Amino acid sequence: MLAAIVLSGKAYSALEIVITEGIDSARPVGIVPFKWKGDGVMPGTLADVISADLMRSGKFNPLSQAEMPQLPTSDGEVDYTAWASKGVEVILVGTVEPYSLDRYLVSFELIDVIRGQITGGNARVLSAGKLVDSRDHILDSRQIVVDGNKFRRHAHYISDVIYEELTGIKGAFRTRIAYVTVNRKDGNKTPFQLVVADYDGENESILLKSPEPLMSPSWSPDGNKLVYVSFENRRPQIFMQDIYNRSRTRLTDFEGINGSPVFSPDGRQIAMVLSKDGNTEIYLLDIASRETRRLTRNRYIDTEPSWTPDGKSIIFTSERGGKPQIYRVNLASGKVRRLTFQGEMNLGGTVTPNGEDMVMVNRTQGNYHIARQDFKTSTMQVLTKTYLDESPSIAPNGAMIIYSTLHQGQQVLSLVSLDGRFKARLPAAEGEVKSPSWSPFLL
Repeated sequence: MLAAIVLSGKAYSALEIVITEGIDSARPVGIVPFKWKGDGVMPGTLADVISADLMRSGKFNPLSQAEMPQLPTSDGEVDYTAWASKGVEVILVGTVEPYSLDRYLVSFELIDVIRGQITGGNARVLSAGKLVDSRDHILDSRQIVVDGNKFRRHAHYISDVIYEELTGIKGAFRTRIAYVTVNRKDGNKTPFQLVVADYDGENESILLKSPEPLMSPSWSPDGNKLVYVSFENRRPQIFMQDIYNRSRTRLTDFEGINGSPVFSPDGRQIAMVLSKDGNTEIYLLDIASRETRRLTRNRYIDTEPSWTPDGKSIIFTSERGGKPQIYRVNLASGKVRRLTFQGEMNLGGTVTPNGEDMVMVNRTQGNYHIARQDFKTSTMQVLTKTYLDESPSIAPNGAMIIYSTLHQGQQVLSLVSLDGRFKARLPAAEGEVKSPSWSPFLL
């Protein structure tokens, strides 16, 4: 019988995002409560979830309902001057009405307040020789039928629409995160849990419970699977698990270290760390054939591989220069090049989705912080001031980084924006939480 037990259901270590820095400089927006056009109570919330999403992005500061000058439900009801006087440039208004059995029609408009104030919301333009009403102050408007149990996910969808419209960057509010929790309270016999949740910590689901450590979860590019390290058989082994049907496959069982697995961008290979040939080196595993290919060959420790977005190179941590620094190996030529030189050491590197920056753990004067390095200029910016930061993982739109850190003596997850201006903390209700991994974009 396996020591680890595959489970489903709600986890008991629910995360809650606590914003610690960066809201004061964010852009004010108005997310007006949606009007319910039915009997009883609306079956889910939209405005509250959207407001929380936008606030957690670090780029927007939604007004509270008490601060709103009015509660319009459509463009025709908007008092543009009143909203502009609050410093708000954009507002969202909408309605929800019954459509069929446990299905609802959700309608919304994203409105440019400043443009609407200038035109009075009813400007007319010449089109095909005729004067017609201009709606260029309506940035977006949609109607979608939503199932009663999918209101929260649809709120994330609306947040994605708003974020992309206002920033030009694809929103990542429908993504998920994987992480490991550790709870030894009351003699818990399976203290280690592999958990998947929405990006904001909601809808937690336990994939695995184990009496022995679980480490280094990493998502497949289609968002359907995770690879991770399990010590359930009292030695490190790498597993691949489907997050929907819960089936799993053991990929490696070599002597020594089996660690740090990460999918290639095409999902066909996994980069990992093995010591089966004597030294700790970077290897590739072809998932279909199970054949391995050794990438690095030296007498120093090479570890923590991560793929470049184009799939042509691997960046990794190595001690070959004396202390841990980050290197790149070209998969075609095998040529290795050192990437980092600032600080006492750099490790755990990950390339941003656009390939322009690298995020890593930088140690300077004994402090471990999350840092970002521009590939073109090699300029490094330290992003965090928390204590003993590690395991950074980047959102698929490149806007936010999730990482593990210490808070009041316990491991928690934290967020920091790529520019370092916004910061938040995600402590667990019970125990500790570590090894975060941000999913790709999900359908």
